[in-house]
Amino acid sequence: MTVGIDAERANATRGTRRTTRRGGTRHGMGGSRAGGAPAPVRAPLLPAGRRGRFQPVRQDDENYLDGVYADQALTTQLNGGDSTSPSSEPGLMLTMLEALDVRPGHRVYECGTGTCWNAALLAHRLGDANVTTVDVDPGLTAAAVERLAAAGYHPVVHTGDGAAGLPERGPFDRVIATCRMQAIPWEWVAQSVEDAVMVVPIGWGLARVVVRDGQAQGRFLPGGAYFMPRRTLAVGPRFDSLDDSPVTTTTVPIDDLMDRLQFPLSLALPGCDTCTWPDEKDGIHAVGLWTPDGSTATADGTGHVRQLGPRRLWDTIEELHALFPTAPDRDEFGITVTAERLRIWWRSEDGPGWDLPQVVFA
Repeated sequence: MTVGIDAERANATRGTRRTTRRGGTRHGMGGSRAGGAPAPVRAPLLPAGRRGRFQPVRQDDENYLDGVYADQALTTQLNGGDSTSPSSEPGLMLTMLEALDVRPGHRVYECGTGTCWNAALLAHRLGDANVTTVDVDPGLTAAAVERLAAAGYHPVVHTGDGAAGLPERGPFDRVIATCRMQAIPWEWVAQSVEDAVMVVPIGWGLARVVVRDGQAQGRFLPGGAYFMPRRTLAVGPRFDSLDDSPVTTTTVPIDDLMDRLQFPLSLALPGCDTCTWPDEKDGIHAVGLWTPDGSTATADGTGHVRQLGPRRLWDTIEELHALFPTAPDRDEFGITVTAERLRIWWRSEDGPGWDLPQVVFA
């Protein structure tokens, strides 16, 4: 594998879905954002160098540049057929950087180095000394150092669990994550200055919070955001074990799970993934869902439900179905993080919501 814009064009596998062990189509890797083309205000964020410098390439494909410069997510690393590192949709990353609102002199912490394109944008804007990027994959961080140096950037690149932060590089004025988190770790709040801003993918949305008075609080941005989970949280479903689980019934249409309930579900069940099995008419025959603690559930079009694990996932679906007769807007939801509690709420902090577990380091 070679790296660089002067290599022969190579194909970067594109992907928004993949097949689960028992044939379901998994949803969630592709990017989606609100708004249209990048606005002029974004121009100062972009270095003169190309996005292509930060994509792993091979020298045997003709379509590399077409893929790299498209406004869509790209799969840049595979492990056993599964995507383990994408390059997120450029428009989505720029939306996140705009929400982050970096200013000269700010110190920025990034969880999820990936291809290091985002780290390069930050280093271009803020200078190398003010940017710290962390990834759990030593292969990615080693490649990132080389790519960044080739482009003339030398921010701090660290290998480790990004959820833990990096206190020796703090305190931070801005924090950004480029992977889907179950929650905002308290460690990030503790390592940030007063009035620090964080932009973090949680569920299928982007939370923007401000650190103030010993806590972090904010709301979700209006547009969608679909990121791969933090690598230590990537756990597969247990569909094979469901055969011995008792069957219950539901009146919730399974289409609702992939439509109006999808976003609130992603908040109420942090780390939840979903998949579908098609019927003979290209509709949905059944849905499956699972969370990192091993809880798994399926439901089919006849209303038959099976579930197992420490959490009864379909029970949460029933609650959400009753709470949201129509699809709620993303920016109606907010989040509050303290040292003792993490809560996602709807419309107001004392309204309906979910207390989530704090991040557990693996």
